[in-house]
Amino acid sequence: TWHLKKIPQIVSERTFSLDSPKFEAKTKLELNSVCGIECQRKLPVPSLSDLRDLLSYETVFENGTRTLTEVNVLGLVLDPAGNTTTQRSSRKKRQIYGTDSRFSIYDKRFMTNFPFNTAVKISTGCSGILISPKHVLTAAHCLHDGKDYVKGSKRLRVGLMKTKSRGDGRKRKGAKRNGMPSFQWTRVKSTHIPKGWFKGVSGDVALDYDYAVLELKRPHKRKYMELGISPTIKMMPRSMIHFSGFDNDRSGQLVYRFCSISDESNDLFYQYCDAEPGSTGSGVYLRLKEPNKKKWKRKIIAVYSGHQWVDVNGEQQDYNVAVRITPLKYAQICFWIHGNDENCTQG
Repeated sequence: TWHLKKIPQIVSERTFSLDSPKFEAKTKLELNSVCGIECQRKLPVPSLSDLRDLLSYETVFENGTRTLTEVNVLGLVLDPAGNTTTQRSSRKKRQIYGTDSRFSIYDKRFMTNFPFNTAVKISTGCSGILISPKHVLTAAHCLHDGKDYVKGSKRLRVGLMKTKSRGDGRKRKGAKRNGMPSFQWTRVKSTHIPKGWFKGVSGDVALDYDYAVLELKRPHKRKYMELGISPTIKMMPRSMIHFSGFDNDRSGQLVYRFCSISDESNDLFYQYCDAEPGSTGSGVYLRLKEPNKKKWKRKIIAVYSGHQWVDVNGEQQDYNVAVRITPLKYAQICFWIHGNDENCTQG
């Protein structure tokens, strides 16, 4: 069951103008030298002052101008336990191995209906998910390498799925019967990235803040997926998560997968879903029952950050990771969507 939680408040304090970015960084769909769960165990618990700094955010607008908004955090009870982890199984090398467990969605009845219609393509090569009539959630590193914004983010666009009519474009397997997805591209009006992403990239790169929200120039008229606060592994049915994205090795296809989570920290999920670059930024979701109802509901509880390499005891190891939506991140993303905290008291 989804359990409602009281959400801390994120309130805007001051907004400053910054110099325009250079937009010269290269897009990296895989990150190296990042601070994963082992590294996180050694990190100190952030203070309230730290959190105010980490949750302050940059906004880049369509015309290339940039601002920094400082925030305050109200009503937060700090967890003294810090970055605790729950080890469930030994990790293994994971991209695609053995039987590929991904499903390509060909049938337009599924492709253009909920929940698959919420998946979008980002023009920098990543995926994302619709979270309001005008907002898309994706991974921060799809837009920024920690020092500068990536080249393609200056004229950022979001591709919403539509289906080609029969006989339109090249014929592909299954196209005549069902139609293959094409995209209706929409310009991005502004982009929000938490300051924690910029701070973490020098030195130990923490993935905790690898998320961003894009505001579209005009609203879409599709069903979107609501945000939810990420439960712990033991509160999930069979610890199972789902996500859909546009993997590079299956061009023009929407790819769906589900798998169990194997390990978690306060801010990250380790999982072994088969995934290739291109699916980075996908919205990870669960299906749980609504309180006091028989109805099931899907909500986004994490952002798929991608296949990552980390240094563990002097050796490079790889894993797939998703950034959890904690109460604080829920408050921040909700604030970005609504422009105030009035609609963000419970999640």
